[in-house]
Amino acid sequence: MSYVDTLRQWDEAITYADREDLAEALRIFLSIQEPNSKICFDIGCLHLLNQDYDAAEKAFDCSIRKDEHLAIAFFQRGITFYRKERYEESLADFQRAFKALRGNQLIDYKALGLRYILYACEVLHNMALVEAQLGNWEKAQVNLAKALDYKTEAKLNVIDKALQSTLKQKLFKPVQFPSKVLFKPNKNYVAELEKKDYLGKAKVVASVVPQDAFSGFAPLQPQVEDGPARPKEPEVLRALEGEPHTVLFEFVPETSDELAVVPGNIVFVLQKGADNWASVVFNERRGLVPYNYLERLEISLASQQNKGITAPPSRDPPTRPERKPVCYTFNFAVSVPRGSPYATLIEKISNKLSLPSTVITLSLTSEASEEGVINADTDMETVWSQASGGRITLWCKTEEQTDGTMQKETVLVAIHSYESSNPEDLRFNQGDTITLLSRVNQDWLEGQCNGNTGIFPASFVEDVLYLTINDQAPLSDQS
Repeated sequence: MSYVDTLRQWDEAITYADREDLAEALRIFLSIQEPNSKICFDIGCLHLLNQDYDAAEKAFDCSIRKDEHLAIAFFQRGITFYRKERYEESLADFQRAFKALRGNQLIDYKALGLRYILYACEVLHNMALVEAQLGNWEKAQVNLAKALDYKTEAKLNVIDKALQSTLKQKLFKPVQFPSKVLFKPNKNYVAELEKKDYLGKAKVVASVVPQDAFSGFAPLQPQVEDGPARPKEPEVLRALEGEPHTVLFEFVPETSDELAVVPGNIVFVLQKGADNWASVVFNERRGLVPYNYLERLEISLASQQNKGITAPPSRDPPTRPERKPVCYTFNFAVSVPRGSPYATLIEKISNKLSLPSTVITLSLTSEASEEGVINADTDMETVWSQASGGRITLWCKTEEQTDGTMQKETVLVAIHSYESSNPEDLRFNQGDTITLLSRVNQDWLEGQCNGNTGIFPASFVEDVLYLTINDQAPLSDQS
């Protein structure tokens, strides 16, 4: 199933859910062949409303398997286990949800399409309840006391009442997620699903030719016998930016800088790269489309002849052209004793990057030439002789990671304030620390700051450390 089909069914299911037709919404959700983490979460919520706890557990399992950082999915699965009276598993999931908060007081999921804020104090509240169910009243009181430190709003005074209940060794009600609140697809992507006719169909009001039924983009021109074979090209076409092309095959984007198009669309090519990717404009949106999916369109009055645009060919689309890999450059620091062998040096760097040493290449120069590459056969005395002031600068290159996931948690520092302009953007101020979740493309990153998650420009942050070689004996990392 293509991404466009998945998006269309997701949006249709949400429409039925908004109409309170939960059975039809669930049926559409279950028909999606390759649901993402958010869709699996929505399915679990609907099963939870139907009190089908086994199905809800499987759906939340799927959501967590596809996104292990989705704290709200752990929270909901913890609720599911609590209703099934599997308290130890419920406690473990609430603990995972609290860990996924990464020390923040809350996570606002609005940027991801879910109108819900998960508070750390609510997670601790439910942890305390499960401990009480297990008879661990002291641990329950500890969790509630910790929840008071995370309390952010006066409406959350339920924690105070729960603490009073534990002192009397009485159970209290859990904080539950409103299961009718579901993840919704990006509204900008949904808006691109349907074709839009901004101009409508032109209608002839007056013509020098009786019963003239011509319609199109061209301005009205005199139509007389023995006229010119090729009328002048309409001014409106010459005013459009780029070269017109017809889309031959459906293209489903895989990155945010690519553009979704379907056969029959007319796009305007602004620039064609040597890698067979074209920068195009479609419906006032710019993006990248494979050029071999397009065919140049000659538009003029002489070529129309009331024939219209021919249908695209019915054959398989060509192979998707490869995108040049995106390289990211940053500095980091490790500390090793002067004179250490290559094995010690590469082990420290491998641990720092959380990558196997087999994909790491060290070099004395940025070009990584044969003369500058450092490996097990290199005379390390020559390398150490270049140390100055207890520090030596090396260049480290790694092979491309194909799964696109982060190997370890990376914390960035904002060097400029960024005001979000879209719901998907992440707002932060200069000096804020941001946890990097993923790299969207060369220019945009996804991260978390102050409990919010979203995307932001890579140029607004930095991750600057120094690669140092210490003269002393300690082997601990320096940051």
